[in-house]
Amino acid sequence: MSTPKHFLTLSDLTSDELRGIISRAQALKALQREGIPHPRYPGKVLAMLFAKASTRTRVSFEVGMRQLGGSALFLSSADTQLGRGEPVEDTARVLSSMVDLVMIRTHDHNSVERFAEAASVPVINGLTDDYHPCQLLADMQTWFEHRGDIQGRRVCWLGDGNNMCHSYINAARLLDFELVVACPEGYQPASQLVSENSDRVHIVHDPIAAVQGADLLVTDVWASMGQEAEQQARSAAMAPYQLNRALLAQAAPDALYMHCLPAHRDEEISAELMAASDTIIWDEAENRLHAQKALIEFLLG
Repeated sequence: MSTPKHFLTLSDLTSDELRGIISRAQALKALQREGIPHPRYPGKVLAMLFAKASTRTRVSFEVGMRQLGGSALFLSSADTQLGRGEPVEDTARVLSSMVDLVMIRTHDHNSVERFAEAASVPVINGLTDDYHPCQLLADMQTWFEHRGDIQGRRVCWLGDGNNMCHSYINAARLLDFELVVACPEGYQPASQLVSENSDRVHIVHDPIAAVQGADLLVTDVWASMGQEAEQQARSAAMAPYQLNRALLAQAAPDALYMHCLPAHRDEEISAELMAASDTIIWDEAENRLHAQKALIEFLLG
């Protein structure tokens, strides 16, 4: 049996493969807009394991699999023996004998790696505390749709050096753009990841300096799931990094901005920018559907 392809981080792809997925996502979006069915995988089943709550991840994978002709099975921690202590490896082996691919949204990235190691079908990281690669597929598709290739551009990440920030670091390497991470002291992304990509990634603590000349500004919630107790301290530290009209004015004249949602208005992003008629955040959210369909095609072949 051949070794399955997995998608645990963007680093599982080559630059050409990532660009190919983005291009295919745009084509699939066009097919849907034209009302052309594309049920490529009749009878195929996607198992979706959720230990973290979700709106966009669940709906986009479930709808996407149905549009591709297959079906999706939702399993929360309460629905499986994983929630009762069954080894990850055992669940991986059993599910591999019954479904065609697995998507996991959980806390510990290592558990997803262990699952993939034991699985004989493709495994997708739907989000962990360390990485959120599916969102980057949608973000990059959205940029490519509005501005073309991102190679050589300047991107500024604002706020917490979290899983999204880590995935942007991987994207900077694969797609050859400059990433400036604007964050307070104590909230930097993983030092090893920054060090490994020091030719493309820079940490700047002054948000105004960080956004100068940026073509794309990106932010996320200041307290991720599981960090709610830190909300007050995080909000105080990150207030200067709010993505708002004043900060956007310091970037390139035609700069775009993104937020992966859910958004806390007037915290990490202003209500004004969320409500702006020219925002691409809603395109970004929709593109989770199309990008993940392209990913499924890539993994299943």
